Amino acid sequence: MSKKDPALRRSDCPLNVCLEIFGDRWSLLIIRDLLFKKRHEFKDYLAAKERIATNVLSDRLQRLEASGIITKAVHPSDARKSDYRLTEKGLDLAPLLFEMALWATKHEKTEAPTALVRRMSDDRSNLLAELRANHRPAPARKNPSARK
Repeated sequence: MSKKDPALRRSDCPLNVCLEIFGDRWSLLIIRDLLFKKRHEFKDYLAAKERIATNVLSDRLQRLEASGIITKAVHPSDARKSDYRLTEKGLDLAPLLFEMALWATKHEKTEAPTALVRRMSDDRSNLLAELRANHRPAPARKNPSARK
């Protein structure tokens, strides 16, 4: 099912639309890692505590890119690698992730850093601005053979 084709959705209910685009745990964890942990490379996601399989990671990255939530570019320091970043559409998920994290820390035992949880609640606009700044495109690689 193509996530870009609205005709293939089960329904146009807003919650269904969201769940069909990013509703599985792996997609949300990739978004979390991009947003909060500054992970931008394939290998970075493999290092996460949840231990995603490489085939699942490849699939979710492709789906998130196809949905316009992330971008994939050549890594600024190594052309063999890819650099993943959240798009504006992806960054707009930050308040949703904040609310999910706040709900979980209120009702369940979590490992969320207390200072971060407090900022999600009390300093939201500054935290959002900082997170957005982390997702500016990486600087382009400098060509060492280029003349000045």
